Amino acid sequence: MDGLGMLSAGIGAGIAVIGAGLGISRIAASSVESIARQPEAAGEIRGNMILTAALIEGVALFACAICFMIQLKG
Repeated sequence: MDGLGMLSAGIGAGIAVIGAGLGISRIAASSVESIARQPEAAGEIRGNMILTAALIEGVALFACAICFMIQLKG
């Protein structure tokens, strides 16, 4: 049963990281497009992008931690 716990924790953490990577890449692409269309708003767009990316990374880290805590408990 220990092997299945490790496998499920790895899969869960992998899915969380893949989701975070996709989210951050979409934010970056949209921000670059927005800055290209409206260069005078670059500072505000960049600040919002960094804040949102940090929140997504935090959620991904939390998801990975929960996956491994569940694995250790089981």
